[in-house]
Amino acid sequence: MKHYPVTQTSMKNWSKAYQASPERQLATMALFRNQMNQVDVRAAKASTLRHKFSVEIKTLDVTNQKHSGRCWLFAAANVVREKIAADLNLDAFELSQSYLAFWDKFERCNYFLESILETADREPDDRTVSFILQTGVHDGGQWDMFTNIVDKYGLVPKDVYDETYQSSNTGDMNHYLNRNLKVCAIRLRKMVRAGSTEKEIRTAKEEMLGKIYAFLCSCYGEPPKKFDFEYVEKPTDGNPGKYHLERDLTPKAFAEKYAGSLLKDMVSIIHAPTADKPYDRTYTIRFLGNVVGGHDVRHLNLDLDTFKAAIIRQLQDGQVVWFGSDVGKFGDRNEGFWDDEAFGAGLLTGLDLDISKADALDYGFSAMNHAMVITGVNLRDGKPNRWKIENSWGDEHGNKGYYICSDSWFDRYVYQAAVQKKYLGEKAALTEQKPVELDPWDPMGTLAD
Repeated sequence: MKHYPVTQTSMKNWSKAYQASPERQLATMALFRNQMNQVDVRAAKASTLRHKFSVEIKTLDVTNQKHSGRCWLFAAANVVREKIAADLNLDAFELSQSYLAFWDKFERCNYFLESILETADREPDDRTVSFILQTGVHDGGQWDMFTNIVDKYGLVPKDVYDETYQSSNTGDMNHYLNRNLKVCAIRLRKMVRAGSTEKEIRTAKEEMLGKIYAFLCSCYGEPPKKFDFEYVEKPTDGNPGKYHLERDLTPKAFAEKYAGSLLKDMVSIIHAPTADKPYDRTYTIRFLGNVVGGHDVRHLNLDLDTFKAAIIRQLQDGQVVWFGSDVGKFGDRNEGFWDDEAFGAGLLTGLDLDISKADALDYGFSAMNHAMVITGVNLRDGKPNRWKIENSWGDEHGNKGYYICSDSWFDRYVYQAAVQKKYLGEKAALTEQKPVELDPWDPMGTLAD
């Protein structure tokens, strides 16, 4: 195809059209001294996002991931804590997100090194090797990665293993960890190519992991092997709450006793309306995981109505829902809402901005980047029009940290949820299929942070 440069004739015509357009002149005045996403809000539409829901689950106070990308862990831990708090009659309770993050980081490092060894026969610029190296180890994750950590290491209350500066501010820690992993990758690949024995390579890798473990202990503190669980029930009728003490619990014993079968009954469902992923099929992603030997990340792709119906059934049964979405689109963090119809960016910019959900995935415009918890939905004539969301950004924004999204925004930017199999109805059997394997860079492999 022939290439055509921009001409002076075209420039004159475009300038004339701009000068003659009242809309563009008004936009120029509005944008001269104002932030764009504060100018294009449609106040009448935004005002309809009220904190009133026909289905609403009373939940505990919001949590705060601070300067870290642990939203998926916070959201998942918040789903589990609701069960524990209800079972034990608690009005406040948190699980240790640091404990989960420590073991996820450590296991992710091992997963990274094993992936490097598996692909050591390829060149560094091979697309898969390049993807592994560029992704490295960071804070983000998905639902199945949470269950892998709990299955292997259990859970502990937050007051047993609290936050440190590094756990809440992970930038420096991640930087040095990934720099070290690059050094380790170079060494391991050279050993493989030099013909080192399996024993020599495994000995070197064991030494690497030992240093990583010690570094993570310096950042988080060493995780507890046993602990005493203390809690006080909610007071009733003016009587003080009853105090309880359980001694010498292991994290795995705590998880088995208090989380029970909750996680075992959960499956990941997605809505990905792209041509390469037919509905009613399960999918997995190569080189996406955290625990070597754990279960793979698996997604059941459902049409939108079925996807939403499963979520609503779980909410109606009094259970909150972990979900992943793209929070970078059409949101107001201060007011605490997401709604694509509450913004008039097309009118403000004069640009063509509409893009379908499928095209947004295929062309890299949108993918899951943040996980939260759905705690309510408003139904009109059986159909949702807005959803209540528990975030993990503290309680300073929205309604004490609780947000709203419109159903239109949900349709366009919600991609994943974790629901119990029983809420899938006849679709539950589909989760037992052998999954189709997707490339590591597939948008369904993006991590929520």
